[in-house]
Amino acid sequence: MSLNEKQNHGTGIDLSHHLSKVSRARKISPLRGLQKYMSKPGLVSLAGGLPSAEYFPFASVTGELLVPNSFPLNTESESSRSWFWKLFSRAEKERTTSFTVGKYPKHPGDLSLESSLQYSLASGQPQLQEIVHEFVERVFQPGYSKWATLIHTGNTAGFHAVVQTILNPGEGLMVSEWTYPGAMAIAQPYDIRAVPIGMDSEGMSSISLRQTLAEWDESARGMARPHVLYVIPIGQNPAGTTMRVARKREIYDICVEYDVIIVEDDPYFFLQEGKYVPKSERVSEPELDDEAFIASLAPSFLKIDYQGRVIRMDTFSKTVCPGARLGWFTCNPMFAERFERTTEASAAAPCGLTQVYVASLLLNWRYTGYMRWLKGLRIQYKQRRDHLVDCIAEEFHMQRTISMEGITESATMYHASLKPKRSFVPLSEKDLAFSKPLFSFIAPSAGMFVWLTLSLEDHPSFSSLGYKAVEMKLWTEIAEAGVLFAPGAMFSPVEVEDDTPGPGHFRISFSDSTPEGMKKAIGVFGAVLRKFMQAS
Repeated sequence: MSLNEKQNHGTGIDLSHHLSKVSRARKISPLRGLQKYMSKPGLVSLAGGLPSAEYFPFASVTGELLVPNSFPLNTESESSRSWFWKLFSRAEKERTTSFTVGKYPKHPGDLSLESSLQYSLASGQPQLQEIVHEFVERVFQPGYSKWATLIHTGNTAGFHAVVQTILNPGEGLMVSEWTYPGAMAIAQPYDIRAVPIGMDSEGMSSISLRQTLAEWDESARGMARPHVLYVIPIGQNPAGTTMRVARKREIYDICVEYDVIIVEDDPYFFLQEGKYVPKSERVSEPELDDEAFIASLAPSFLKIDYQGRVIRMDTFSKTVCPGARLGWFTCNPMFAERFERTTEASAAAPCGLTQVYVASLLLNWRYTGYMRWLKGLRIQYKQRRDHLVDCIAEEFHMQRTISMEGITESATMYHASLKPKRSFVPLSEKDLAFSKPLFSFIAPSAGMFVWLTLSLEDHPSFSSLGYKAVEMKLWTEIAEAGVLFAPGAMFSPVEVEDDTPGPGHFRISFSDSTPEGMKKAIGVFGAVLRKFMQAS
């Protein structure tokens, strides 16, 4: 059977052997088990301990929503730079529409505070569940027929549930060699051991993954071969790489061969900004309809999953707001049912008030409105990305090359060195040393971060201190000058020692600063770096 046939007809396979001992032991909460009867017409329930909705002190909830086309799609016109003139100057009043949710529903199926503020389903409010399920079907297009969605309280809590559900203490978790430290902070207290997988210009390397699994020596490693892989395929945090569908197929096929579950953490899916183009070479982008927009995005692992071995985590944090603490799983029903049991034993259910606001937003916008919002949002972050890289190009002498070897092969690399000082005095040896590239990067094609690889070998203390100490010394001086970058070592899934080989790194974000703030920060970085390389 071909892959396309598997995608069209697959119903998934039994993957219950991946469940942890804790997950196998979870039972349906006795009180939660009664909830399936709650919707029965005419039911008089005396079984639960539900507070009376009459005593909820909220008569209604009202909000003002931005309209879906608040941000333009044309990157050529001056008006497209709305984040310059709208978000910061507030030169134009934002266009809004309002919503109100009352305590009691006016029509069957309406959102109401009576149900939303009550003890409710661990799977989420039915209205929000319906919206999410339709959205996944239309956008992510899972490759098998029996899949489920489940609302959760953000990807951090979602990954916590994943760890408890499919990993036992002492087992390994395969992750990229640079990865999101929040996920590692969740796994490590459970004695889950990180197994780093090499990366290249698309993120996790399929070659490194196969080699790790094929050459696994249980006695030498002190644990069984890992059966779970955690990956951030789009806008990889911290590297900003985007994994194309061909690479996803390679990784998926390897995971099928070695019976590995793929945990796809994808908060930046709709922030696929595309290739960075220098300012002098930019042209206007065409506006895309919804189908063309979806087709332009690197697809989810879900689309090639015919066995149900992908657990995808989505979040509203990057497309609505992080404080909502809402997201959802898409996975096979067996995993969804186990995640539901985990929620019952922890948060009980996602926050009802938050679900009212997010569901009201999406009910107001509908699918077409939300897609319009996402298209505009992508342009806004693209402009922020471009502005930050433009600032680096203005502050430093930047050389563009096509990498011909190593993990960055075929990628467009930018190498930055300090611009020479305007002087009639001949350059000294120190001047020549730090006129060489001091850092390099691949401009991110998605997400919120630029990942700098430092080249500080010519620093006077490099040979005696090592790269880690020199990296932290530079980071400290930049911080003391009033600019905060994220030090690279924090993104290593295993501890970076003083003698760990390799260059240093900084992760810098373009998501939340003003244009002036970005320009100032890069100027400070340049001034500190010039002084730093001259230090004796």
